[in-house]
Order: sequence, then structure tokens, then C-alpha cells
Amino acid sequence: MTIPVLLVDYGVGNLLSVRRALEAVGGAVEQTGDPARIAAAERIVLPGVGAFGGCMDELTKRALVEPVRAYAISGRPLLGICVGMQLLFDSSDEFGHQAGL
Repeated sequence: MTIPVLLVDYGVGNLLSVRRALEAVGGAVEQTGDPARIAAAERIVLPGVGAFGGCMDELTKRALVEPVRAYAISGRPLLGICVGMQLLFDSSDEFGHQAGL
């Protein structure tokens, strides 16, 4: 049985490794940075590598802040990996104060 999961692609993170791990445990992975696809997903994975502020900058540049925020509020399954999990907080003080999701 495969389980549909959307891997959020915002140019940050080791997407290939995360994709392979999800597929190894039965995930039917769709990798996208399309805000409409994120909004419609059954479950998403938000990866991240690097600094909190840089990741938020990339989400902002790609118009993904609101779709990911709305998704998180919806209560549907969401897994944040590394900085992707940290982005779900209200803010961070890493390298100065940064707003989160």
C-alpha cells in the first residue's frame, strides 16, 4: 500500500534523501513548490537545512508561507524535518529575531 505524501520543495534541504526515505516506507511522493498543490495535499513533509532565517526567506520568495501556514493550522498530517520543524514555531532568535510560520 502506498501513502500519498507531498514533499515541499522550496530549494532548501536534502530532498533526494528525504524522498528516498519516504518511498522506502511506502510513500507515493510528490515533490513540489506549487502553493495550490500544498494547499490540497493530504499530508506534507517540510524539510530544511541551514539557518532558520534563510529557510523563511526562501518560503517567502516562493509565496509558500501562507499555504504552509494554512496547511499546518488545518490539522492535517505535517512532518517537519530539521529546520523544517523549527519553522513551525512562531519565531527564532538564531542570528537575530526571525518570524516563523
